[in-house]
Amino acid sequence: MSLFKARDWWSTVLGEKEEFDQGCLCLADVDNSRNGQVLHGDQKRASDNQDRSCWWFLSHHVSAANWTQHFLCKSNKIIVGSFMGYLRIFNPHPVKTGGGPQAEDLLLEVHLRDPVLQVEVGKFVSGSEMLHLAVLHSRKLCVYSVSGTLGNVEHGNQYQIKLMYEHHLQRTACNMTYGPFGAVKGRDLICIQSMDGMLMVFEQESYAFGRFLPGSLLPGPLAYSPRTDSFITVSSCRQVESYKYQVLAFATDADKKQEMEQQKLGSGKRLVVDWTLNIGEQALDICIIPLNQSASSVFVLGERNFFCLKDNGQIRFMKKLDCSPSCFLPYCSVSEGTINTLVGNHNHMLHVYQDVTLKWATQLPHVPVAVRVGCLHDLKGVIVTLSDDGHLQCSYLGTDPSLFQAPKVESRELNYDELDVELKELQKIIKDVKSQGVWPLTEQEDDLKVSAAVSSALDSVSQATNVETGADSVPSITVKITLQNQVVLQKVKLSVYVQPPLQLTCDQFTFDFVAPDMTSIVTFSVYLKKTYTPSELEGNAVVSYSRATGIPRVIQCKFRLPLNLICLPGQPSKTASHKLTIDTNKSPVSLLGLFPDFANPSDDDQMNVMGFRLLGGSRVTLLASRTSQRYRIQSERFEDLWLITNELILRLQDHFEKQGTKDFACSFSGCVPLQEYFELIDHHFELRINGEKLEELLSERAVQFRAIQRRLLTRFRDKTPAPLQHLDTLLDGTYKQVIALADAVQENQDRLLQSFAGLKSATHLLILLIRLWQRLSADQTAILEAAFLPLQEDTQELGWEETVDAAVAHLLKTCLSKSSKEQALNLSSQLSVPKDTSRLKKHITLLCDRLAKGGRLCVSTDAAAPQAMVMPGGCTPIPESDLEERSLDDATELFTNHKHLIAEPPVPEVSALQGVLE
Repeated sequence: MSLFKARDWWSTVLGEKEEFDQGCLCLADVDNSRNGQVLHGDQKRASDNQDRSCWWFLSHHVSAANWTQHFLCKSNKIIVGSFMGYLRIFNPHPVKTGGGPQAEDLLLEVHLRDPVLQVEVGKFVSGSEMLHLAVLHSRKLCVYSVSGTLGNVEHGNQYQIKLMYEHHLQRTACNMTYGPFGAVKGRDLICIQSMDGMLMVFEQESYAFGRFLPGSLLPGPLAYSPRTDSFITVSSCRQVESYKYQVLAFATDADKKQEMEQQKLGSGKRLVVDWTLNIGEQALDICIIPLNQSASSVFVLGERNFFCLKDNGQIRFMKKLDCSPSCFLPYCSVSEGTINTLVGNHNHMLHVYQDVTLKWATQLPHVPVAVRVGCLHDLKGVIVTLSDDGHLQCSYLGTDPSLFQAPKVESRELNYDELDVELKELQKIIKDVKSQGVWPLTEQEDDLKVSAAVSSALDSVSQATNVETGADSVPSITVKITLQNQVVLQKVKLSVYVQPPLQLTCDQFTFDFVAPDMTSIVTFSVYLKKTYTPSELEGNAVVSYSRATGIPRVIQCKFRLPLNLICLPGQPSKTASHKLTIDTNKSPVSLLGLFPDFANPSDDDQMNVMGFRLLGGSRVTLLASRTSQRYRIQSERFEDLWLITNELILRLQDHFEKQGTKDFACSFSGCVPLQEYFELIDHHFELRINGEKLEELLSERAVQFRAIQRRLLTRFRDKTPAPLQHLDTLLDGTYKQVIALADAVQENQDRLLQSFAGLKSATHLLILLIRLWQRLSADQTAILEAAFLPLQEDTQELGWEETVDAAVAHLLKTCLSKSSKEQALNLSSQLSVPKDTSRLKKHITLLCDRLAKGGRLCVSTDAAAPQAMVMPGGCTPIPESDLEERSLDDATELFTNHKHLIAEPPVPEVSALQGVLE
């Protein structure tokens, strides 16, 4: 609460649901009275002489002190117009304590039907120097005479307005200004700015001329400077522009905006700007204030600053505002050579500046859109503010001190025994909270329990829609999520995620548990949408909510989808380009028992051979040895081996667990298939680079298309038609190129998504083979997965290649480093798209080499210790130059020669399996 408040002298609320703006408020002696009294006869003539003397002061720029004194000596009335068409004139009286505005404060209220944009008071009627009221509507300018009649009864004086003349406008008005244009004496001329940038000048009852401002796009605030006889506005180019009245008067008459183009060709006198100043922001208002007889100042209120300019456009000073302003009013200061400025802002504050120095800040009950200063009933310097919703207030500056005094606290003796007991209780509570932590450790304290269940059979009626898998019928399966709360919870959100191209019928749910022990169940279906296979069959259900203490919580629940959702039984293939052999320590299991959902009872060969056909069209063959403990998986595509291999290991583990066997283990003794993996990396990286090139080319064609459009538009606007010079043909060809490039970008993006899914599948397979090959623990496998699978989505800004390269390089320089020299090397903190994938492939090869020589993955503080003693045979350091990289060629051949994937010594049992297929 602010101590410096605007002291309320008089206030009222205008109408209901009416709107107002900065031009809707005016203070003036509109009824030509004196000290608020109705004048007649000789008093009227005396008032005319005083008004004539007043205007002589303003026209000849008297000193600031005299101008201020005269300004405050007037008996002002408050004129307010609204966008609803109401015109009100107030003569406020001081409000008694506890009272409100009196009925006699409202002198006049008239409904003009049309919205009131601006009200001004001046000498607008020819042959009279009395003040009249000008009201600007959107399509009309009206000038009224306001007069009062002495009342003979207790109701008081009566006021009425009389229409002197009106001008119907051919263009929609925006704002207006007035003054002695051309240094005329004893009368005011009016200039109206239209919405399309035309200045229309009216010499009282007659229309003078109209001029379009050059380059006008949107109208800005408008003001008239009597000393320089010029109009000052702010254009849509965010620059202050000044136009001499004489230049406007002698320029070619413009009834149409297109005639401005003819002036550029030499027909007629061209409208030239006097001076310009770029302020870099839009302007809210402009005011002209006389400093002395030889100079005046131009004040411009911007969106973040207000500027004080000289007559020639040079900056006297500027002030950066802390808050967004809503209105302002400069006026002459008591100090010679300085100007005070009232600035209202959207924080309900009114600041008083003396030049650039903040002298006072006061709080208002509303946001002002217009502010004026005047004299009301001999009270000088009354601040009148108006809000956009009709709060009209007359106030003065002051303070509002608080008279509240805190009562004295009764002194009492402290009982230290009770304080010790309370302190121990609080320490116990703090200790319990610390031991519990932010997340509860026991399941009994969970606020919400989440479980997921996948249906044992596929849906009888598939829920798949808009699929792109060709002629195959796409099945779907139902998943049920159950939520059970222990306490009252609101706005619980459930989000379900699956790997693309798997699709959900619904993935967002919201719950409100208004009572404990409630159960909510939601069901949805999952199906394959596109022609390639997902990298995982696991789904994730994430529940987010906030506890009563305000601590947010997240619960995850994973579920696994069946293999037959994306795969169908198929014929085994005799030949395949990619083969893997998995060793076990137990006797082989019949494939009919492992995969009963893919078994064909009439086929006896399925005891040892089984075929799978993915919905995308690829085939995978699984072979089991009859005598040895080996299984072979083969396919034409390397990434398709992952799902069948992982499903085989999971089903073998489940089979032996049901039999009570605890020492079952799988291993891999072949060569790590890095060459096939690197081919997928190169293909994915090539699509990324191709996507960048296509987007750059599309951007160039779009710029070319817009340039051709601009040239054609210029040709079509020209009144003298010129040949198009094949611009229409060039536009049509460019349009076709833009459409073709946009289709190419979309197609490349689809291929990139498919390539990334295949790369993730191959990465999962590589991590599985390394785990079986080196018998990595679960923690070490998690580190490897975090390094090779850091992204859920691949984008142009942050891609898989640079992210994995940074992660693998970090592992090589920390837990897999050979010496402390490698640990001291700093990694780049900024990731960028690499030129090629050679460095990434060398780092992956080196990672496999160091794991083969005994290196182990860890993220503890001991990872910084050199592992030279643990790694037998030594490790090659990370190459930092081309000479060091050459030494990696031999190590690369060890892992990347795909011809040796099954080149281990032949096993008779596996050779016998090949005979079965023949």
